[in-house]
Amino acid sequence: MIIVMKPATPMAEIEAIRVEIQQRNLVTEICTGQHKVVIGLIGDTSEIDQQQIHNLSPFIEQVIRIKKPFKRASLEFRYGEQSEVVVSTPNGLVTFGQNHPLVIVAGPCSVENEEMIIATAHTVKASGAQFLRGGAYKPRTSPYAFQGHGESALNLLAKAREATGLGIITEVMDAADLDKVAEIADVIQIGARNMQNFSLLKKVGATNKPVLLKRGLSATIEDWLMSAEYILAAGNPNVILCERGIRTFDRQYTRNTLDISAIPVLRSLTHLPIMIDPSHATGISEFVPTMAMAAIAAGTDSLMIEVHPNPAKALSDGPQSLTLERYTEVMRELATLAKFFGRWTEKFAYHSIHDNAAHQILKAKV
Repeated sequence: MIIVMKPATPMAEIEAIRVEIQQRNLVTEICTGQHKVVIGLIGDTSEIDQQQIHNLSPFIEQVIRIKKPFKRASLEFRYGEQSEVVVSTPNGLVTFGQNHPLVIVAGPCSVENEEMIIATAHTVKASGAQFLRGGAYKPRTSPYAFQGHGESALNLLAKAREATGLGIITEVMDAADLDKVAEIADVIQIGARNMQNFSLLKKVGATNKPVLLKRGLSATIEDWLMSAEYILAAGNPNVILCERGIRTFDRQYTRNTLDISAIPVLRSLTHLPIMIDPSHATGISEFVPTMAMAAIAAGTDSLMIEVHPNPAKALSDGPQSLTLERYTEVMRELATLAKFFGRWTEKFAYHSIHDNAAHQILKAKV
């Protein structure tokens, strides 16, 4: 249930209502939007009479019962207003949200060595990325596949951030590693395989770090939003939803099926920002640019694109990774499309890759 306050309601009145509601054994959560203040009522409200709540104050405009099982994640909880996730990076604040420029996240699947990750970071930054993605801990289907370098890879990500000013997005797989990951990551990623690891979601929700929540391999949209609810309910309002492809009956021609329809569906259900990962969705680098364009046209707030200096030698997910050169070409194309839809800013404009000394050094070595 939510209480929508009238414009210019005094804060003292809002506080008085909050105190009254808490006496009914309910938790209150105040959401301040651009035009409205909404008081969320968390708990068993099934026996609460809406009219009685409305009569608490003449400043109450409306009392609405939220019927969705995902309460805090629902669009109704913010009275139809989209939320924003603001992340502080060495290069400044970056905002994920519908009314902001497209946020580009790029980098390799796994952090392999210092030279590779730093040079890749320079290249993706030069072509418009605001975040570097790279796995330190890698969940793999086979126990014999490369699992990531762990803590040492986190240190390399820290060096890449220091060298470029990019924000860092990396995955946590185990609650035991959460503190180490949170110390380095500007955004903590929950991977598809951990989307319903509810114990981990609660612990991540208790941090003050923004969280990127990837959709599970076979998760429905409601499953996904209920997982987001775990994070929100633990006190962390900064959740970004990432569609990375779902498993369907046809796996011969793509790794997964990118659910582009998830973008408009999510817009109708939740206030949370949306990211699309076309690399994991298709599993084939050739298809990544087209799916990235489709995602921009459908209204995504962010893209995550895998990039590797030599995909043929990548320790994980090489077939879906763009080369540095191809990534730069794709970013030119995406910038044009994003500008058309009003989702680009010159602050993150493309700079010539040939001016990037780090790229030239790496190219000579691989």
